[in-house]
Amino acid sequence: MNQDNDPMPRLPLPADSLRLLPWATPDGKPCFLRTDDTTSVLSRLADLLETAQTTSGTEVLAGAKAVLADRTAGSRELRFALVRMTEALADVLRVAESRAGRLPPPAPDRNDGPRLPAEAFG
Repeated sequence: MNQDNDPMPRLPLPADSLRLLPWATPDGKPCFLRTDDTTSVLSRLADLLETAQTTSGTEVLAGAKAVLADRTAGSRELRFALVRMTEALADVLRVAESRAGRLPPPAPDRNDGPRLPAEAFG
């Protein structure tokens, strides 16, 4: 996929930054990539896997909603849906953590727009 058709904008990364990859070692430890090239083969592979994981999460959510809506669903169906949901949630949280780690820090004097009133927080 070329940059023009890419739905995720690429931010330049500092050379010393680490990207959390969407996979782990066989013993479950996180994998990281150190690069400032967001178009490298490994960066693009990670992007593709993150896209697949978030797409899968959307599909798993739809399936879980269908199981929950089915009043005749038994414990096996509910357990399967819950297992898949926890897997999908773990993947999506990892993608969110990785992407958050690649965002530039906010400027301290930046005005992010209107603020919610304090009473909105209860």
